[in-house]
Amino acid sequence: MARVPAAVLNVTGRLSRAVRAPVPRRARGRARPLPAPGPRSRPWARALGLVAVVLVGAWLGLLVVGNVRVPVGPMNTTMTLRPSFTGGTKINVSPLGALQLDSHTAPVRLDVNVDQLDPERAQALVDRPERLSGLQDEVASDVSHGARDLALRSCVAVVTGATALGLAVYRRPRRALAAGGLALALLAASGGTAYATWNPESVLEPKFSGLLTSAPSLVGNARSIVTEFDVYQKELARLVTNVTKLYDATSTLPAYAPDPSTIRVLQVSDIHLNPASWKIIASLVRQYKVDVIVDTGDTMDHGSTAENGFLDPIEDLGAPYVWVRGNHDSQATQRYIRGLKNVHVLDDGRAKTIAGLRFAGIGDPQFTPNRSRPAGGDAANEIAGARLASALRDQKAAGTPVDVAVAHEPAAVSRTDGEVPLALAGHFHRQRTEVMKYGTRLRLEGSTGGSGLRAVEGAKPDPIQTSVLYFDRDSRRLQAWDEIELGGLGLTTAEVRRNLVEENQPGAPAGGTMSPSPGR
Repeated sequence: MARVPAAVLNVTGRLSRAVRAPVPRRARGRARPLPAPGPRSRPWARALGLVAVVLVGAWLGLLVVGNVRVPVGPMNTTMTLRPSFTGGTKINVSPLGALQLDSHTAPVRLDVNVDQLDPERAQALVDRPERLSGLQDEVASDVSHGARDLALRSCVAVVTGATALGLAVYRRPRRALAAGGLALALLAASGGTAYATWNPESVLEPKFSGLLTSAPSLVGNARSIVTEFDVYQKELARLVTNVTKLYDATSTLPAYAPDPSTIRVLQVSDIHLNPASWKIIASLVRQYKVDVIVDTGDTMDHGSTAENGFLDPIEDLGAPYVWVRGNHDSQATQRYIRGLKNVHVLDDGRAKTIAGLRFAGIGDPQFTPNRSRPAGGDAANEIAGARLASALRDQKAAGTPVDVAVAHEPAAVSRTDGEVPLALAGHFHRQRTEVMKYGTRLRLEGSTGGSGLRAVEGAKPDPIQTSVLYFDRDSRRLQAWDEIELGGLGLTTAEVRRNLVEENQPGAPAGGTMSPSPGR
């Protein structure tokens, strides 16, 4: 085969490359427009995507490794940070239930789970009671160490989780490191917000859920709470001590141990013929050692004589029963209940002293069993309230001032503002407390009967609500109250919220809330 000269090969190669080379656009005749570049993701979309990756990764990191086991006194606990819209602290005390504290406002919540009682440390406390005096320092130290370990572990958890998820999503180390840095910044900002809004006094007003009867014994009685100086540490030590005792006595739960100088009043209202209410009231009377029960009306539903037998269990509740007529209670109802043992009917502003407190009240001037509305409306109750206020002024002038004014509708007792320290009412089936213009505190009770048969009218059943009020025996002034709420028809939940009057909050000036009586 003849050999091709090298020069020919070189020429042929150049021609071949020339043929394969793309022809310039100008040489193809009429130029066509270049296609538009593909749409790039908008910056805000990329930022939202990064934030989503950071939040999910941080949450997964906290879920997997963001908790620490901490011994707190004689108990083994687990502390965990969880994302939250409201913040706060939740203490799960199995099997008693949980306590929720409004301790801070931040997008993270502190969960403390009481896992178990250490038998050896608990037995050491039982054998050597003198160690209880130093328990508060031990608890404070344990919590401080646990909080530091939790903060460090949480930082590692959120950074690792966000970085790992960023690497899995973006597959670029720089974007993954950016996700980890943003997660650390968000956690630091959340911690700073929690620190700035930290409220150690929140332990004074916990919200309980779970076993109702054990809740008050966890934080002690109202008087001791008011007089404690180092609020957070001492109440935390009290919680740990009492939970230790509860675990140690597994067969029975201790009842609430009241201060001897405290008068305990159970406020009920709007029972509406619910027979379950009597068992609930009787149980609360025993557990809280209630001195007197105050019923602010609507015990009946239609006020008929056929309903009167429903009232008979009142005689066996175990405490004096103070009652005022509501708009579902008839005059026949009032005559029947007046004949029961241990019942004190309030009407026409006449005052009665029961269990160390002086009560005065007036019955509802309207009788509307079918929820009709007479022409008088609220004006009738305002006139009745004016009569009650006049009777209160007469009592004060006679040197026998009334401690508590009672009526069914708030429109009536609102007229007693400035004439009495405390006014109680119901009617609206919801709990509410306010201090009126001239210093009288007004408390509205919810429905202790869960609205009776009306509970099935709405989308969900109304809760059963009642309250225990704590009065100082010497001053006869309200010191604190526990709002109790039980799940309504078909529900089994239970919550107790401790409340303190403003003048009993730590750092509040001495003296009551009453202003001088207005000249009217």
